[in-house]
Amino acid sequence: MRTTAPEQEYVWGGRNAVFPNDDAKLWLERMGERGWTAPTWPAEYGGGGLDKDQEQVLSEELTRLNCRIPLRSFGLWMLGPVLLDYATEEQKLEHLPKIIRGDIRWCQGYSEPQSGSDLASLQCQAVADGDEYVINGQKVWTSHADKADWMFCLVRTDADAPKREGISFILIDMETSGVSVKPIRLISGASPFCESFFDDVRVPAGNLVGPKNGGWTIAKALLAHERALISKLRDARKEEQDTLEELAIEYLGADGDGRVTDPILRDRITHANMDFLCNKLTLRRSTEAMKAGLSPGPETSMFKLYGTELNKLRKELRVLITGYRGLGWEGDGFSERELLFTREWLRSRANSIEGGTSEIQLNIIAKRVLGLPD
Repeated sequence: MRTTAPEQEYVWGGRNAVFPNDDAKLWLERMGERGWTAPTWPAEYGGGGLDKDQEQVLSEELTRLNCRIPLRSFGLWMLGPVLLDYATEEQKLEHLPKIIRGDIRWCQGYSEPQSGSDLASLQCQAVADGDEYVINGQKVWTSHADKADWMFCLVRTDADAPKREGISFILIDMETSGVSVKPIRLISGASPFCESFFDDVRVPAGNLVGPKNGGWTIAKALLAHERALISKLRDARKEEQDTLEELAIEYLGADGDGRVTDPILRDRITHANMDFLCNKLTLRRSTEAMKAGLSPGPETSMFKLYGTELNKLRKELRVLITGYRGLGWEGDGFSERELLFTREWLRSRANSIEGGTSEIQLNIIAKRVLGLPD
C-alpha cells in the first residue's frame, strides 16, 4: 500500500466491494477502525476526532510514506459533510459510521436530461404518501450509479413553489423496487456515468435530510464541498507536475544543459508548472481558512474553474509532447502509458462540465465573489 495506485485498483467500498488484493482490504479496515478515512469527523460517529492541525500531520505523514488512499467515496467527500451540518442525530448515527468504514457506496442524483446547468429546474418528483415519499423521474450523469448502494438525491416536493423553494434532499436505497440504472458509454471508452430511473419508488419519509423544501440550501453546500474536492484531488496528483519536463526530454531530447530542447515547449511547461504552484498556494490559503472554522464558500468556484483548466492543459501538453504516439487507441504500436495519455486527454474535456460547468462557475465568481451586477 506504499505504491501509487492505478485507477483499476482504486477502492470504493460498498456492499459488493471489490478489492485488488488482500492488502487493500486490510488497509481500509485498519484506517476505518481508527476513523482515519474521515480524520476530523466526530469520534461518536466513527470518525478520527482529530483537529485540523492533527489532520495536517496525518496527511503529511501518509504522503511521506506514499500511502494509497484507503477509500474513495462520494460519501466521504460530499454527503458526509452536509449530513454533519443538516441531518438528524438518528440519520448521522445510521449513515456516517457506514461511510467511514466503506460499508456503503454512494452516488449523487442531481442533474436531469433537462436540468443540468439550471439545476433548480429539476422535475424528479417526490409525493408524500403517509410516512413515505413516492418518487418518479430520471437523473443523468449519476457517476457510478450502477455500482452504488445508495443515492443522495434532489427531488421536487412542491410543484407550485418557486423552483428553488420546492426542492428537497432525500436518501434512496438503490435496491428499492422501481429503481433502475443504465450506464452511458463515453468517448474515452469507459462508462462511469449513468442514467437513473425512478418508477413509483417508495422511500421512507425519515430519509429526508433537512426540512421539506429546504433541499436547495443543502445542495449548494454539497456542491461547494464537491468543487473544493475536485481541486484538491487534482492538486494531490503530484506525479503529474513532475513528469512534463521528464516526458519532453524522453521523447524530444535535451540540450547541452539538460533542458528540454524546444524553447517554446520549455516555456509552455514552465508556465504550466508556475500556474500549478499558484493554484496550490491558493488552495492552501483556503485550507487555512477552513482550519479557522470557515465553511467552503463561493470561492470554491474559482478553484474548480482554475483546476479544470490546469488539468486540461496538462493532459493536452502530454499529447503534444508525445506527438502521434499520444493519439493511439489500441494496438501493439503504442505503450500502455501512451494509450492512457489518449484516454485521460479525452476524459479531461468533461472537467469543464462536471461539478458545474465553467460558465456557471464564472457566473458565481462574478456575482458572489467579485460582487458584479447581474
